[in-house]
Amino acid sequence: MKILVLNCGSSSLKFALIELPTYKVLTSGNEERVGIADPFITFRKPDGKKEERHLDIPNHTRGVEIILDILKEEKFVHSFDEIDAIGHRLVHGAERFAESVRITPEVIAKLHECAQLAPLHNPANILGIEAVTKVLPNTPQVGIFDTAFHQTMPEHAYMYALPYAFYEKYRIRRYGFHGTSHDFVSHRGAEIAGIDLGNSRIVTAHIGSGASMAAILNGKSIDTSMGLTPSEGLIMGTRAGDIDSGVLDFLLTKNDFDPEFIAPYLKKAEPGKTHLDQADLTHLLTKKSGISGIGTQGSDMRDIAKAAGEGSHRDALAIAMHAYRIKKYVGAYAAALGGIDLLVFTAGVGENRPPMRTDVCSGLEFLGIKLDETLNAQAVGGKSMVISATDSRVKVVVVATDEEYMIAKDTYEILTK
Repeated sequence: MKILVLNCGSSSLKFALIELPTYKVLTSGNEERVGIADPFITFRKPDGKKEERHLDIPNHTRGVEIILDILKEEKFVHSFDEIDAIGHRLVHGAERFAESVRITPEVIAKLHECAQLAPLHNPANILGIEAVTKVLPNTPQVGIFDTAFHQTMPEHAYMYALPYAFYEKYRIRRYGFHGTSHDFVSHRGAEIAGIDLGNSRIVTAHIGSGASMAAILNGKSIDTSMGLTPSEGLIMGTRAGDIDSGVLDFLLTKNDFDPEFIAPYLKKAEPGKTHLDQADLTHLLTKKSGISGIGTQGSDMRDIAKAAGEGSHRDALAIAMHAYRIKKYVGAYAAALGGIDLLVFTAGVGENRPPMRTDVCSGLEFLGIKLDETLNAQAVGGKSMVISATDSRVKVVVVATDEEYMIAKDTYEILTK
């Protein structure tokens, strides 16, 4: 069975064509900077060599079309009928979806209902489903939810201190995200470190354009940094993360902003507008904040790091704030777990930015965390390895996340039940 896995992020689209049940990856690739400047796609050709193409990828719909064209052009498939199923990473299932499901019109309708909870991702996920449906209308599609892994959080960790009635009526609570990744890297990280997952205290740090952390006790998630939506927690590419709710009150009630000042932050151009409405505030917090709001080079950490190295104070500040927030969560989760045996870094930034890992771990020696900087420098480009010093009480590892494996596995299991 050939399964095409699609993982639509806010500005990226990962894909893999996988043969099951042997889990043979026929090809895989990634479209980066989707919808922003200088987009490109990288993928593995039939001979195993990597090819990069700079193409116009204005949105995720076009991104899916390009992927399907390449699969046929490179003869990974001779016709689209050879693709037996599509497995989609879906970000927010709320309490409607506690496990993976086959995509139906009813499921799509429920995903639209959840879209306001993940405004950067659920719409992109839905676009991916709809784009595939246009080209492959008869091919089964399966959705795997980021929120599912965190359903083991205890009530005291997932509840907000709002009147309980809001949870009872509207299910307002913390759900958490990147669950597919946290699940995979906790298993793989424990294996690399030689730790028994069933008797372990693990902190996982999924640091990409979107970023979250999880506290995992004996293989089960007991806390995570994202909440009702993917906007809570760490400082991210375009998201502010944790923020005082009073700031939101101020922004919504202030009605005398300078129109020229506020114009770049509005969801849509409205000359002369002097206030932010709810749509503008969501746009500000999810599209204009985080690394891109503090720095000067957008949301890509590679660009931010380059500018910081050239003396940009704002970009250096963005890097410092980003690492500081991660460090605070490491400490908080060590407390929640009653100690820590393993710290795992993963995702685009987590796997490829040794200086970020150094910044996070510096000062955590009191917890027993100590890096080997030679190993840390080597852990880039998809390498999975231990980077802690031999005398570090806590193992620190970098794991190349493989959400595609987890998605393909669930898709196969659902279709062969």
